[in-house]
Amino acid sequence: MLNYSLKNELKNYTFISLGAFFLALGMVGFLVPNKIATGGIAGLSIILHHLFELPTGAILAIVNIPLLLFSLNYLGKRFAIRTIITIIIAAIFIDILAEVIHLKSFSDNTLLSSLYGGLAIGIGLGLIFKGESSAGAGTIIAKILNEKINVKTGDAILILDALVVVTAGIVFKDIELALWSLISIYVSSKVINLLTTGSKHQRIVHIATEHPKQLQQQITQELGITGTLVQGNDLYSSKHKNIIFIVVDNSKINTLKNFVKLSAPNALMVVMEATEMLGSSRNINGKPDKRKLFF
Repeated sequence: MLNYSLKNELKNYTFISLGAFFLALGMVGFLVPNKIATGGIAGLSIILHHLFELPTGAILAIVNIPLLLFSLNYLGKRFAIRTIITIIIAAIFIDILAEVIHLKSFSDNTLLSSLYGGLAIGIGLGLIFKGESSAGAGTIIAKILNEKINVKTGDAILILDALVVVTAGIVFKDIELALWSLISIYVSSKVINLLTTGSKHQRIVHIATEHPKQLQQQITQELGITGTLVQGNDLYSSKHKNIIFIVVDNSKINTLKNFVKLSAPNALMVVMEATEMLGSSRNINGKPDKRKLFF
């Protein structure tokens, strides 16, 4: 048990260190020199750096750590320790790249800096999240607002990011830079989702029909997949209905639609995404298909 816990912590801190480096690279190499703010406290650090000409990493630590210490009641002990260590590592990386190595901007083009800065920040934050940590007190502030004045956490984070973007536009006296910041935030959020929940190559499909037999055969024989058959009744007429529940690759969705149109034209087919599905499925031969499915 101790060995597992140690291994798990080593893995977490490996992710945290790599994530902190990418975060620093994105800020120093793309965002800071081009006055493009990212979301949360990191974006606020970029703004304060240009206002007071202080090291960005030091500002990140000075703003974050007191907020985290104040918010310890809202965090688990291990998570709080990891988060504080993450901020210290990120701050060190940022100031080494900017103040010691004097890393020059990789691009003076605002579009490229927004896109690649957002990409690097997204990779960094995604790796940090995989290390069971966070890179700032923004989410903690959101939780406090949720408890104190009943603002949804997601809405609170959105409001905080919006305030940072508006502040960037005012401080830099350039509304376009604020708009570029939005692009950077959007790109980073997409990359974070990709790293934390995986690429969306499959879909969950529900098909409600009174006569599922022919459709079942086509799904198993033609598409080579299996699923679950759930029995139920129509809410309005109380007619007996069956619901076919399956996981389908994106490339097979159109084929499945054609099967439904031909074999069960009155069926209701619902295609949707899910965040994550863990476990093993089985193919039509009954052999386990061991994989981690993301949607």
